[in-house]
Amino acid sequence: MSTAQVPDILSPEFAENPYPAYAAMREHSPLIWHEATRSYVISRYADVERVFKDRESQFTTDNYNWQIEPVHGKTILQLSGREHAVRRALVAPAFRGSDLQEKFLPVIERNSRELIDTFRATGSVDLVGEYATRFPVNVIADMLGLDKADHARFHGWYTTVIAFLGNLSGDKDVAAAGERTRVEFAEYMIPIIRQRRDNLGDDLLSSLCAAEVDGVRMSDEDIKAFCSLLLAAGGETTDKAIASLFANLLTHPEQLDAVRKDRTLIARAFAETLRYTPPVHMIMRQSATDVEVSGGTIPAGATVTCLIGAANRDADRYSEPDRFDIFREDLTATNAFSAAADHLSFALGRHFCVGALLAKAEVEIGVGQLLDAMPDVRLADGFDPVEQGVFTRGPQSLPVQFTPVTV
Repeated sequence: MSTAQVPDILSPEFAENPYPAYAAMREHSPLIWHEATRSYVISRYADVERVFKDRESQFTTDNYNWQIEPVHGKTILQLSGREHAVRRALVAPAFRGSDLQEKFLPVIERNSRELIDTFRATGSVDLVGEYATRFPVNVIADMLGLDKADHARFHGWYTTVIAFLGNLSGDKDVAAAGERTRVEFAEYMIPIIRQRRDNLGDDLLSSLCAAEVDGVRMSDEDIKAFCSLLLAAGGETTDKAIASLFANLLTHPEQLDAVRKDRTLIARAFAETLRYTPPVHMIMRQSATDVEVSGGTIPAGATVTCLIGAANRDADRYSEPDRFDIFREDLTATNAFSAAADHLSFALGRHFCVGALLAKAEVEIGVGQLLDAMPDVRLADGFDPVEQGVFTRGPQSLPVQFTPVTV
């Protein structure tokens, strides 16, 4: 496994632009032992897809015991077999079908509109700071029936959690802050959960409190851990996805014009954004057995770092993978938000993202409302969008200008 041509995933060069490094990995070093993170790194689409789908029980999520549990508590992601199936059946109904359509689409629409109303008359806005970082967190808080006045606390918590998850270099201060967040969030949520059990309403938290499958109900700790996971995963990823989607469209004006004229293309633009500039660039698993992959063997019991950002640009899977193209024929938008997705950004298999359809609804509604409010939206003069981040990645700022629309 020659790594001479590959920048280290913890290097400043990689953080600035990982895509050339991904290409070098796929071509020269599809399997790398990375000493600093004590993990095997894989980068080809076929290998990452195989790990996620894992039809032969060769990979587990046992790594989440140390990677996720310190900040969230024990989550559904760590479970397997029947225990996982039952827990997933308890939470999944809220994120699909009639609950999503009837209960939560109005919540999404209202929260998006409220944010847009704060800047629609101004002619300029930073889409990241004033919209993308706020919108999904507000939606989740509203869905759960939490006080949106606590937005700053939610945002602080999920930012700290994401920093913990992406702490590849093992910074002790980042780790300690993440573990403090687990305590603070529990102190905040557990009393609310207990109160909600006695006064069930029409919100998601009440649904989680009341849910029962085969005689199994979620404990207070189960619900708290799921809410923590939902805030971090649903906040950070949708935040980055909306920002990246607009950055991609704004730098490809002909595709922005097509989406502006035909809003059914928003789903295609989202799917292509998930492939081209995914919000999450790496997900880890643990090998249960010795496994042969491109470039060699992963031994049993090893941590496996799956590079989604690399796999999604594999030329063996996509034609011209480094080109953003919402019309590409090798990415099926109709499957992009299901476990049959062509891209890998929601993972696949039994741990496919339970919130994929929620994210799709947020993006379709949010992007549609933004385009209505900013029909001639364009990047602020002289601004060039730049992605930042290694574990999660997206623009930190996206200033745009537009002609205010009077309502």
